[in-house]
Amino acid sequence: MTVQVSALEAFTVRLAGYIRGSTGSQLDGFGLEDQEQIVRRWTRTNGHRLVKLFVEKAVSGTVAGDERPELASALSWIEDKKVDGIVAPNMDRLARELVVQEAALAQTWKHGGRAFMADQGEIVPDDPEDPMRTAMRQMMGVFAQLDRGMTVAKLRRGRRIKGEKGAYAYGAPPYGWQAHQKELTKEEMEQAGRTRARQLRDEDELSLREICAVLKAEDIRPKRGERWHPETVRRMLANTTNQPPTLQKRTP
Repeated sequence: MTVQVSALEAFTVRLAGYIRGSTGSQLDGFGLEDQEQIVRRWTRTNGHRLVKLFVEKAVSGTVAGDERPELASALSWIEDKKVDGIVAPNMDRLARELVVQEAALAQTWKHGGRAFMADQGEIVPDDPEDPMRTAMRQMMGVFAQLDRGMTVAKLRRGRRIKGEKGAYAYGAPPYGWQAHQKELTKEEMEQAGRTRARQLRDEDELSLREICAVLKAEDIRPKRGERWHPETVRRMLANTTNQPPTLQKRTP
């Protein structure tokens, strides 16, 4: 029996989407939900098909690829021909370190896959006849890495100065707390919101999206923005105590 394939299906690229939540997300504010929307919109706009979305939660972009199970799984899908390639919001979400970026691209191309970034389209394989192509891509990665390093250094200097002035120096307080000098104190209305969210999860067994809908309906507002996101609720529920999150010592 011959299976008829339409012209559109013949040119459709099956893709594994990859997004990564960063432990340093305060640097870019690039949350998982935003990344997912970007990947889905780019795939749809370009006529491709997103077969599966691989989500790496709260993993630093500087860790090696073998320490990222979701990235490893996405690359395995390419190797097993379940998909034709991978798509990420940008190279920074794939990895921050140039060496990890290059390793992921090399693995993709090794198995005949294609690599796409929503902000620049396809990253074409290296060509021995055109070494400048490889050099330019790597130079862009080097300068992006330098820019991130300078941003981190600037933030650390800012924290040190705020700390010396007696102010809270660890970024925006999480939901349920407010900054008071160098300490975090409870914010009562937000504490009530945390309690309600835990009740919806533990007693009513609602999903994260359902919790978002109930909180909105009951006019319980997030700390920032106009609406709740599942990832925001997940982070809020991750702290099961009534104490503020432990502050890790940071090198100025």
